[in-house]
Amino acid sequence: MIYTSYFAEVPKLVENGLIPIAICGGIPEGYTWRWYKKLAPSWSIYSEYKEFGDSKRYTERFNKEILAKRNPEQVYQDLYNLADESSNFCMLCYEKPGDFCHRHLVADWFTKHGIPCQEWIDPLKF
Repeated sequence: MIYTSYFAEVPKLVENGLIPIAICGGIPEGYTWRWYKKLAPSWSIYSEYKEFGDSKRYTERFNKEILAKRNPEQVYQDLYNLADESSNFCMLCYEKPGDFCHRHLVADWFTKHGIPCQEWIDPLKF
């Protein structure tokens, strides 16, 4: 299983044996883990969403302009290699779990193509 989460969870992810991989256009100051920019939204997609807040339009554009141009098996292999040949990795962005974020679109895309992916949940919260 591969996971998604947000940057605030990095210490907990590492404690739980997951390798953080950023998939956004920019990373927070001090982030020293891996970064895979091929899954980041373009500046055009991002800025249009920030201006209008239209998540439906964002989803359509992200799926068409980013995900449709990628092969999910190849992207998984790239991430696996970036994680030192481990399937214990977690793709990161900025938004909290319940907020709209492209990482959820990526997770759905992977799952749709037979690669299970879900939001990571801290086991200590239960």
